[in-house]
Amino acid sequence: MKRRLSKIEVALRVVGATAMLFAFSGGTFSLAYWLSKWFYARHEVHWPDFAVQLVNWGLGVLFLFIMVAVVNLLTRPKQKAVWIEMMDALKRMAKGDFNVMVDRDKKYHGQIGEFIQSINDMAHELKQVELLRQEFISNVSHEIQSPLTSIRGFASTLQREDLSPDEQKHYLSIIEKETTRLSKISDNLLKLTTLESEQQQLDPKRYRLDTQLESIVLACEPQWLEKELELELALEETEIVANEEMLSQVWVNLIHNAIKFTPAHGSVKVVLHRAEHEIKVLVSDTGIGISQEDQLRMFERFYKGDKQRTRTADGSGLGLSIVKKIVELHRGEIRVDSKLHGGSTFEVILPAD
Repeated sequence: MKRRLSKIEVALRVVGATAMLFAFSGGTFSLAYWLSKWFYARHEVHWPDFAVQLVNWGLGVLFLFIMVAVVNLLTRPKQKAVWIEMMDALKRMAKGDFNVMVDRDKKYHGQIGEFIQSINDMAHELKQVELLRQEFISNVSHEIQSPLTSIRGFASTLQREDLSPDEQKHYLSIIEKETTRLSKISDNLLKLTTLESEQQQLDPKRYRLDTQLESIVLACEPQWLEKELELELALEETEIVANEEMLSQVWVNLIHNAIKFTPAHGSVKVVLHRAEHEIKVLVSDTGIGISQEDQLRMFERFYKGDKQRTRTADGSGLGLSIVKKIVELHRGEIRVDSKLHGGSTFEVILPAD
């Protein structure tokens, strides 16, 4: 961002430029005066006073132009070199090479210095974006390659003639599971792309948030009954203006994760509380918890955290990224309070109006 100059800085620059102008002009006119005086001392000239002064002034102007021309000739190569360097940096950036840095050790100031700094800042930011893009592509390739390898391997095994019907059924179920996983990855990537596009519209409507949360918990009944979990609901009657479908993805993801990472006979609690200006939803569990290191990166794309949390549960690492993006689109925030082997609490805070 370009810094605005204060009145004192502007005044000092004007005074400095004026002083420099007087110094140059004073020096050149003094040289003209002493040169003409030396000439008149050796040659008898019968000119009127105004003519003598006019000659002195003309010589001064001539010397001033000569000095400006000399300074320009001396500085032009340096200015040309820095412009060539800046243009070369911009051309390299246009071709996708962001490892550029225009040298500022030559102490360029003013607009040229600011322009050089802008180029360097832009190159740095574009390099960070490129690194994120490469990491994203690498993660996508890795996530897709894993199920594809399983599908290819088991499909090849199914061609054997000595397999029993039970073995064939088992391998087919694995292939079906892996194709479902691929479909889920594709669906989540599409959701993230849609959420991050500028054309994404919230289309908010008023609805009962407590009813939505209760319905989602009931839909998960087979999962928590299978693990014999204790489900506790504390839902205040609350209306919210939001995109119901989007927020449904948030609650489904958080509640499913709570059930998934809570051992048998544990407990999960969902709390809804409305304050004056905000609505809070808390999803707590007595699960395996999340380390402090993982909490710093858990909302990143494809980040799966500690192997203890992922070796027994499938997932692409995109769910929490989608949750965070949806919450931010609703001008809210999401927090996590957890410790390893001590359970987790996800808190979603949304504006009440």
